Amino acid sequence: MLIAQISDTHITAPGTNTCGVAPMADNLERCITHINQLEPKPDVVLLTGDVTNGGTVEEARHAAQLLTKLESPFYVIPGNHDAAGVLSLVFGEAVCPAGDYVLDNGPVRLIGMDSTDPGKPGGKITAAQAEWLEGQLANEPDKPTIIFIHHPPVKCSVIESDEDGFIGADLLGQVVAGFSNIERILCGHIHLLVHARWHGTIVTTAPSMGMQLGLDLTMEKEAEFYLNQPGYLLHYWTKHKNLITHAVSLESAQGPYRFEEH
Repeated sequence: MLIAQISDTHITAPGTNTCGVAPMADNLERCITHINQLEPKPDVVLLTGDVTNGGTVEEARHAAQLLTKLESPFYVIPGNHDAAGVLSLVFGEAVCPAGDYVLDNGPVRLIGMDSTDPGKPGGKITAAQAEWLEGQLANEPDKPTIIFIHHPPVKCSVIESDEDGFIGADLLGQVVAGFSNIERILCGHIHLLVHARWHGTIVTTAPSMGMQLGLDLTMEKEAEFYLNQPGYLLHYWTKHKNLITHAVSLESAQGPYRFEEH
């Protein structure tokens, strides 16, 4: 099973750049073209939030227009820049169900969760959501499972997102710790590739779609971002039942060169 993960597309109205400088729609189109040319094609593409930059219907329609060019099925969860109701309205329940949902048609179960706290930049998981997740996991406690959610439940040394916080991370952690079959928690939000061990599983965040947040391990600088080449993640569930993650960057590279010829 092959899963492509894109995140934080921050699409604005047609003909505009995000924050006035980032060509996010062009970046998304480049990623879609690259994903469509993969062999084999992904079984599914997950978009882990911040689909839009301002949560408007116009932005969501622009994003949907671009994403429908994907040749693989795709699913969406909201981020703090989105309006969850708008995404469900524009994309439809089949692509962006309202609330939390389960995709259970492959060898790996995928559980999408809405971590948004309307009007606030940080994440939130309620007691009701944690109880729902525990029930879903208990249905098949041995089936390999991936949870995909916008906000990482751990601090990642990115000042902007660390200061945002995550209400209910402890509730989520208590549930996750009770199930050894959770292969990964896939997130966005921080615009950087990060891996962190957390409650017996691994939290992985997707790289930038062209707006890389500043990494400051001193946590003293002001929040900032850089323009960079877009990228995405490929998560490959192998026949040996290992989840292998590859980071894909759309930076140009020379080659290929064959080792036997050099």
